[in-house]
Amino acid sequence: MISFCSKLRHPLILLLLMIMALQCVSATLHRVGGKLGWNPNINYTEWAASERLYVKDWLIFYFDKNMYNVLEVNKTNYENCREQEFITNVSRGGGRDVFELKEAKAYYFLSGGGFCWSGMKLAISVHQPPPQQPPPPPPASSKAASLLTLTTSIISTTLLLAFSIVLVWLL
Repeated sequence: MISFCSKLRHPLILLLLMIMALQCVSATLHRVGGKLGWNPNINYTEWAASERLYVKDWLIFYFDKNMYNVLEVNKTNYENCREQEFITNVSRGGGRDVFELKEAKAYYFLSGGGFCWSGMKLAISVHQPPPQQPPPPPPASSKAASLLTLTTSIISTTLLLAFSIVLVWLL
């Protein structure tokens, strides 16, 4: 039993976290530059124009960590390709670095070492997420449908709670 539980521990935790994340978060991960990633001679203005970016979304930069970096800068430094006095060095991983968009505002990024002059710079506008539309109310004559919806909701909540209890018990 112990070896079975130890083999299930990580997948169960991952599954629980995924369920919770799907219920709580509606953020999107945007791959900067699409399939081309973060490289010279790419039109990031066109890429940014095709994306709709919201608060709590994430950017992911794919690049050669031995050649390039990603720096968040202010507008003036973006316009002049100046890497000094950057706001944040996004390059903390192995060339697959993420950045959370925490505020509705303009963000500016560039690659240092002169690569900004080869087009490795990005300006984006981040917006507040649109308000979520409430589901339409059920027709007044459908008490059975309302009861079914309520029952389904109670069952799914009960199953999630039971799953959480089993998970805690197994750990």
